[in-house]
Amino acid sequence: MSISNLLKGHEKDLGGGLMVRRYLPSAVKQAVGPFIFFDHFGPVDVPLDADHDVRPHPHIGLATVTYLFEGAMDHRDSLGTFQRIEPGAVNWMTAGSGIVHSERTPQDLVGKPHRTHGLQLWAALPVAHEEEAPGFCHTPADAIPELKVDGAKVRVLIGSAFGQTSPVQTYSQTLYLDVVLQTGHELVLANLPAEAAIYPIVGELEIDGAPLALHTMALLNTAGPQRVKANTEARFVVIGGEPLDGHRFMYWNFVSSRKERIAQAAEDWEAQRFGKVPGETDWIPLPPKKPSA
Repeated sequence: MSISNLLKGHEKDLGGGLMVRRYLPSAVKQAVGPFIFFDHFGPVDVPLDADHDVRPHPHIGLATVTYLFEGAMDHRDSLGTFQRIEPGAVNWMTAGSGIVHSERTPQDLVGKPHRTHGLQLWAALPVAHEEEAPGFCHTPADAIPELKVDGAKVRVLIGSAFGQTSPVQTYSQTLYLDVVLQTGHELVLANLPAEAAIYPIVGELEIDGAPLALHTMALLNTAGPQRVKANTEARFVVIGGEPLDGHRFMYWNFVSSRKERIAQAAEDWEAQRFGKVPGETDWIPLPPKKPSA
């Protein structure tokens, strides 16, 4: 079997009526390669009075990876970074020892009809890099390698595939592809990393003859090549990489190989010892249930 397991995910309200479908972490598998968190939001027409802003919040031990299909958002962080995030760009924020950021609707879209659609992933950092200095790297859409292969348009967001390598720097072997596949065509995925998964964004897919429903993530058996066929025009992402170097503890927005580090981060946030995002005054309290050391 090319598909080793299927993840159905679950819906979660992020506030303001913005619903996401969350696939990782799951009871079946905590992570696929380094990717320990996978949210799909939209596509949705944003109501004129909607408030989908994500107020300043902290992270440790991970890197956020933001990728949009539609819409835009303004990223600000405690390093002083400001970046408008738009479709096709890859935005990698290393939290490492600790960072705070917000994601807000750009002023030119507030109160105006627009759509939002995208993916929010977290990559757990290898143990040796969990306390890396925080940083933010924006790779614009036109810097992402894009090629045509067997009726498919493949964008190599992170990692290497089909002879192309993304400029996005990572801390471990990582793969992230955005693929549009024409009706009736097949794409062969060979030489995948040890762990990999396919997630359909739109359209009807088969993996080696087995149908893959929308809103379902397929964990792949990567021992051999995978044949992905589109029965309608389809778009999907491929994620993966080398397995994580051990279990990760997760609490709220914190990820670490050590429970006591999570507890320390929670204490630091509650005492407001994290850095501040310039121009932001909002502060989100910890969830009611505190982590145990």
